[in-house]
Amino acid sequence: MKRMTYRYVSPTTGRRSKGQIMKATFILGIVLIVMGAAVLGYDHYSYTTTEKVLQVGPITATAEQTHTVSLPPILGWLLVGAGAGVLAFGVWSRKD
Repeated sequence: MKRMTYRYVSPTTGRRSKGQIMKATFILGIVLIVMGAAVLGYDHYSYTTTEKVLQVGPITATAEQTHTVSLPPILGWLLVGAGAGVLAFGVWSRKD
């Protein structure tokens, strides 16, 4: 059985161990892939704003306006590709 060693960030040099870098790249890759899948699944989102239309003395008239923001599918594919690239980099750097 191989003995496990724990590494930490050195307070003098500030360097991180290979295990910490691998974990960070793995988390970043997964987050990018999930964000890309969300963009591909939800190609637009809407939000509502309230605007003052008229104000005469104490009387106020407001109007609600719905805005829609479209997200291009290429953005989702780029995020998924970037996440896969980061995961591949993490696996590749682990072999050294």
